[in-house]
Amino acid sequence: MVIERLRTETTTVFSEGTELVWERTFDAPRELVWSAFMDPDRIPRWWGPHGTTTTVVEMDVRPGGVWRYISHAPDRDDVPFKGEYLELEPPERFRQTFIVDVEGLRDHVGVETYTLEDVAGRTKVTARSLFPSVDALEGALATGMIAGGVETWDRFEAMLAEG
Repeated sequence: MVIERLRTETTTVFSEGTELVWERTFDAPRELVWSAFMDPDRIPRWWGPHGTTTTVVEMDVRPGGVWRYISHAPDRDDVPFKGEYLELEPPERFRQTFIVDVEGLRDHVGVETYTLEDVAGRTKVTARSLFPSVDALEGALATGMIAGGVETWDRFEAMLAEG
Protein backbone atom coordinates (compact mmCIF):
# COMPACT_ATOMS: atom_id res chain seq x y z
CA MET A 1 0.00 0.00 0.00
CA VAL A 2 3.01 2.30 -0.21
CA ILE A 3 1.97 5.47 -2.06
CA GLU A 4 3.58 6.37 -5.36
CA ARG A 5 1.92 9.79 -5.59
CA LEU A 6 -1.49 10.99 -4.50
CA ARG A 7 -2.61 14.47 -5.43
CA THR A 8 -5.78 16.10 -4.16
CA GLU A 9 -6.85 19.59 -5.19
CA THR A 10 -4.61 21.02 -2.48
CA THR A 11 -2.14 18.44 -1.23
CA THR A 12 0.41 16.05 -2.70
CA VAL A 13 1.40 12.93 -0.76
CA PHE A 14 3.92 10.28 -1.76
CA SER A 15 6.30 7.81 -0.18
CA GLU A 16 10.02 7.32 -0.64
CA GLY A 17 11.18 4.14 1.08
CA THR A 18 10.07 4.47 4.70
CA GLU A 19 9.29 8.18 4.37
CA LEU A 20 5.86 9.69 3.80
CA VAL A 21 6.09 13.13 2.17
CA TRP A 22 3.35 15.78 2.26
CA GLU A 23 3.46 18.99 0.22
CA ARG A 24 1.04 21.90 0.29
CA THR A 25 1.25 25.61 -0.40
CA PHE A 26 -0.66 27.88 1.95
CA ASP A 27 -1.83 31.38 1.08
CA ALA A 28 -0.07 32.93 4.08
CA PRO A 29 3.35 34.35 4.85
CA ARG A 30 5.95 31.98 6.26
CA GLU A 31 6.10 33.73 9.66
CA LEU A 32 2.35 33.19 10.17
CA VAL A 33 2.60 29.53 9.14
CA TRP A 34 5.54 29.04 11.52
CA SER A 35 3.60 30.67 14.35
CA ALA A 36 0.58 28.42 13.72
CA PHE A 37 2.79 25.35 14.15
CA MET A 38 4.47 26.70 17.31
CA ASP A 39 1.64 28.44 19.19
CA PRO A 40 -0.16 26.19 21.71
CA ASP A 41 -3.24 28.45 21.52
CA ARG A 42 -3.54 27.86 17.78
CA ILE A 43 -2.99 24.08 17.74
CA PRO A 44 -6.55 23.24 18.91
CA ARG A 45 -7.95 25.36 16.07
CA TRP A 46 -6.53 23.07 13.37
CA TRP A 47 -4.86 19.89 14.65
CA GLY A 48 -6.76 16.77 13.61
CA PRO A 49 -9.38 15.90 11.02
CA HIS A 50 -12.86 17.42 10.85
CA GLY A 51 -15.02 16.43 13.82
CA THR A 52 -12.12 16.16 16.25
CA THR A 53 -10.91 18.49 18.95
CA THR A 54 -7.43 18.69 20.40
CA THR A 55 -6.17 19.48 23.86
CA VAL A 56 -2.60 20.71 24.17
CA VAL A 57 -1.32 19.16 27.39
CA GLU A 58 2.27 20.30 27.03
CA MET A 59 4.21 22.24 24.42
CA ASP A 60 7.77 23.29 25.27
CA VAL A 61 8.98 24.69 21.96
CA ARG A 62 12.78 24.39 22.15
CA PRO A 63 15.29 21.72 21.15
CA GLY A 64 14.83 18.94 23.70
CA GLY A 65 11.41 20.28 24.70
CA VAL A 66 8.42 17.96 24.56
CA TRP A 67 4.92 18.27 23.21
CA ARG A 68 1.82 16.26 24.08
CA TYR A 69 -1.67 16.54 22.58
CA ILE A 70 -4.84 14.54 23.10
CA SER A 71 -7.21 14.10 20.17
CA HIS A 72 -10.91 13.79 21.03
CA ALA A 73 -13.70 12.52 18.77
CA PRO A 74 -17.29 11.50 19.55
CA ASP A 75 -16.96 8.11 17.82
CA ARG A 76 -13.78 6.78 19.51
CA ASP A 77 -11.65 6.87 22.63
CA ASP A 78 -9.27 9.77 23.11
CA VAL A 79 -5.90 9.31 21.41
CA PRO A 80 -2.77 10.83 22.97
CA PHE A 81 0.19 11.92 20.84
CA LYS A 82 3.59 13.09 21.99
CA GLY A 83 7.06 13.93 20.80
CA GLU A 84 10.22 15.92 21.31
CA TYR A 85 11.46 18.92 19.38
CA LEU A 86 14.83 17.97 17.86
CA GLU A 87 15.66 21.08 15.81
CA LEU A 88 14.10 24.51 15.41
CA GLU A 89 15.26 26.94 12.71
CA PRO A 90 12.58 29.67 12.67
CA PRO A 91 10.82 30.24 10.34
CA GLU A 92 12.37 27.75 7.91
CA ARG A 93 12.48 24.27 9.40
CA PHE A 94 11.76 22.09 12.40
CA ARG A 95 12.26 18.43 13.28
CA GLN A 96 10.42 16.49 15.94
CA THR A 97 9.67 12.97 17.01
CA PHE A 98 6.08 11.75 16.73
CA ILE A 99 4.58 8.96 18.85
CA VAL A 100 1.02 7.71 19.05
CA ASP A 101 0.97 7.16 22.81
CA VAL A 102 -1.18 4.02 22.99
CA GLU A 103 -0.37 0.41 23.81
CA GLY A 104 1.30 -1.32 20.87
CA LEU A 105 2.37 1.91 19.14
CA ARG A 106 4.54 3.67 21.74
CA ASP A 107 7.67 1.95 20.43
CA HIS A 108 7.07 3.21 16.87
CA VAL A 109 8.89 6.53 17.02
CA GLY A 110 8.64 8.53 13.84
CA VAL A 111 10.73 11.56 12.97
CA GLU A 112 9.06 14.45 11.17
CA THR A 113 10.89 17.21 9.32
CA TYR A 114 8.91 20.27 8.26
CA THR A 115 10.36 22.73 5.75
CA LEU A 116 8.63 26.09 5.18
CA GLU A 117 9.58 27.75 1.90
CA ASP A 118 8.60 31.32 1.01
CA VAL A 119 7.06 31.30 -2.47
CA ALA A 120 6.14 34.89 -3.41
CA GLY A 121 4.45 35.60 -0.09
CA ARG A 122 2.84 32.18 0.15
CA THR A 123 4.33 29.27 2.08
CA LYS A 124 5.09 25.83 0.70
CA VAL A 125 5.20 23.30 3.53
CA THR A 126 6.95 19.99 2.96
CA ALA A 127 6.53 17.50 5.78
CA ARG A 128 8.66 14.36 5.69
CA SER A 129 7.64 11.63 8.14
CA LEU A 130 10.26 8.91 8.60
CA PHE A 131 8.84 5.59 9.77
CA PRO A 132 10.96 2.84 11.36
CA SER A 133 10.04 0.35 8.60
CA VAL A 134 7.89 -0.11 5.49
CA ASP A 135 5.54 -2.26 7.62
CA ALA A 136 5.13 0.63 10.09
CA LEU A 137 4.42 3.02 7.20
CA GLU A 138 1.87 0.66 5.68
CA GLY A 139 0.25 0.17 9.09
CA ALA A 140 -0.11 3.93 9.48
CA LEU A 141 -1.55 4.28 5.98
CA ALA A 142 -4.10 1.57 6.76
CA THR A 143 -5.54 3.76 9.56
CA GLY A 144 -6.79 6.32 7.04
CA MET A 145 -4.09 8.82 7.91
CA ILE A 146 -4.00 10.30 4.40
CA ALA A 147 -7.63 11.46 4.51
CA GLY A 148 -7.18 12.66 8.09
CA GLY A 149 -3.97 14.49 7.20
CA VAL A 150 -5.55 16.29 4.25
CA GLU A 151 -8.48 17.33 6.47
CA THR A 152 -6.04 18.56 9.12
CA TRP A 153 -4.24 20.70 6.56
CA ASP A 154 -7.65 21.96 5.30
CA ARG A 155 -8.37 23.10 8.86
CA PHE A 156 -4.87 24.62 9.07
CA GLU A 157 -5.53 26.63 5.90
CA ALA A 158 -8.92 27.83 7.19
CA MET A 159 -7.32 28.92 10.48
CA LEU A 160 -4.60 30.81 8.58
CA ALA A 161 -7.26 32.60 6.54
CA GLU A 162 -8.91 33.77 9.77
CA GLY A 163 -5.64 35.43 10.77
